[in-house]
Amino acid sequence: MLQISYSPPLDCGLDLVYCDESLLVANKPAGLLSVPGRGLDKADSLTTRIQKEFPDALSVHRLDMSTSGLLVFARGADMHRQISRLFRERAVQKFYIAIVSGRVELTAGEVDLPLASDWPNRPLQKVDFAIGKPSLTRYRLLEYMKYPIHAAMHHGELGLSASRIELEPVTGRTHQLRVHMAAIGHQVLGDELYGGNVVSNAKRLLLHAHELSFIHPLSEELLTLTSEPPF
Repeated sequence: MLQISYSPPLDCGLDLVYCDESLLVANKPAGLLSVPGRGLDKADSLTTRIQKEFPDALSVHRLDMSTSGLLVFARGADMHRQISRLFRERAVQKFYIAIVSGRVELTAGEVDLPLASDWPNRPLQKVDFAIGKPSLTRYRLLEYMKYPIHAAMHHGELGLSASRIELEPVTGRTHQLRVHMAAIGHQVLGDELYGGNVVSNAKRLLLHAHELSFIHPLSEELLTLTSEPPF
C-alpha cells in the first residue's frame, strides 16, 4: 500500500460558486481532501471547512486530493438523497480541464477501458479486462502547447510537448481520468501516481473540475456552473 503524505493548503476562506438554502457548490483547492481521511492528521478537508459555516452541508461526491475544482454539497438529508440520485443516475454532466503530455492526435475521442483497484498498490487503479468495471471517458482537444520543463522557461519557448484537453467522465471510477489518459500515453502533467517518466515543471496535478450541469431538484431549473482552471 502506498503512503501518501498530506499537507493541506492554508484555509483562506471558502470559494463558493453557488449557494442557496438547498445546496452549495464550492471550489476545492488542489492538495485538500474532499472529505476527512483516516486519522487526525487527515481531518482537514473541504467538507469540514464547509461545515464550519454551513453545519447542514453534506458531501455528495468527491474529487481526488490532487484535483481542484467544483464540488457539490447538499444541505440536509433529504436534499442529499435527491442530489445523490442525480449523480447515481448520471444526470449530472461533469467536465474537467487537463494538461497532458504529448500531442493528442484526435480532436475528440473516447477511452473505453475497464478499471479495477490495484490492490497490492492501493490506492492505485489499473486497467483490468478480467474484473475491471466498465469505465468511459470522452475527451476533446483544446490546444497544443509547450509546457516548461525548468522554472526559468516560459510558454512559447522550448519545453515539453503537451495538450490542453477537456475531459468528460461518463462513469465515475476512482482516478478514472488519470488512469485513462495514462493508458493512451498522455499522462496528466504533475501526476505523481500515474505520470511515469514524464518530467515537467508542474507543481501540482494539472487537472481541474471545470463545469457541472444538472437540474436543480427544487426549482427544476438547469444549473450550469463553471470554474476556470488556475493553470
